Amino acid sequence: MDTQAAILWGPHTDWSVEDITLDPPKQGEVLLKLAASGLCHSDEHLVTGDMVMPPEIADELGIQQFPIIGGHEGAGEVLEVGPGVTGLAPGDHVCLGFIPSCGRCPSCARGRQNLCDLGAFLLAGRQVTDFTARHHTKGGEDLGLMCCIGTFSPYTVVGEASCIKIDDDIPLDKAALVGCGVTTGWGSATYAADVQPGETVVIVGCGGVGINAVQGAVMAGARHVVVVDPVAFKREQAEQFGATHTASNLEEAALLVMDLTWGALADKAIITTGVAEGDMIAPVMAMVSKGGRCVVTAVAPMANMEVQLNLFELTLQQKQLVGSIFGSANPRRDVPRLLRLYMEGKLKLDELVTRTYALADVNQGYQDMRDGKNIRGMLVY
Repeated sequence: MDTQAAILWGPHTDWSVEDITLDPPKQGEVLLKLAASGLCHSDEHLVTGDMVMPPEIADELGIQQFPIIGGHEGAGEVLEVGPGVTGLAPGDHVCLGFIPSCGRCPSCARGRQNLCDLGAFLLAGRQVTDFTARHHTKGGEDLGLMCCIGTFSPYTVVGEASCIKIDDDIPLDKAALVGCGVTTGWGSATYAADVQPGETVVIVGCGGVGINAVQGAVMAGARHVVVVDPVAFKREQAEQFGATHTASNLEEAALLVMDLTWGALADKAIITTGVAEGDMIAPVMAMVSKGGRCVVTAVAPMANMEVQLNLFELTLQQKQLVGSIFGSANPRRDVPRLLRLYMEGKLKLDELVTRTYALADVNQGYQDMRDGKNIRGMLVY
């Protein structure tokens, strides 16, 4: 079939909306009609080159990184299923998980679906089923897919492992958000940080992931939720989602936390900035109490090996520094769970979407993100 998609032809270029050709689903795959796609910062990492392999490594692995269809937050309806698909049928509604989960690898078997072995294919840009392409330019060139799903297109073909079936009464445009940003932020607080009732939590960065870390911390019963962000609009929005205090920078936050806790400092800190930088680890860890934990959810440039950290303090004060992907959540359990909380009025999703865009306006959506105008922008098809 013919459709359109936003394609990135290389780092430091704009998204190009073009006509493409889409093959039917093959073994273990489904054809989806998407309702919407979130504009997540992770796709911006492709534009900046932060999430791009060095060409020599990509060549050695046989990976063609560009051109690639962006987007990894989506939800829609199943139109067609390929051979071997047993858990889905035409008409089913699904949310796409940006990390596929096979249910059989060691990580899935241990209840860590976010670490599924199929995650090795996230940046490979091909179908997880057979490592070939279903998406092609009009000239016949194969197109890669962001996180194996490519939601910057109203139609896509994906592996069944990326699909999470949801109830038909859930609005698909809201369900799209839970495929990445909502679950990642909420899980960073509830799972990775393990926020407990009465604790003080610092959240550094308040975009689409950070705002949901706020929701997770509040839901977990935190006493103080301190949000750090230089953008006044985002600090104001954080308060609407339950933040008790805000600060514009780390220095201001450190004084605030010292005052709020009578010098005991924060029990937990979560870094959810657009880009993780090595020099922010030490000051955030300095805000964490003895025996406390700092969670790094933000993505750093692939080649970044520099981290500032006081190792003496790490050991002598028994602090923890941990990483988290997909909020350390189990998508097949937590995506439906979070959507049910939304339907019951306990989780805010409508308020997350600051602006909506047509596919043709994808570049404006990302410029608005860079300018700090959005908590989450969304493409609506």
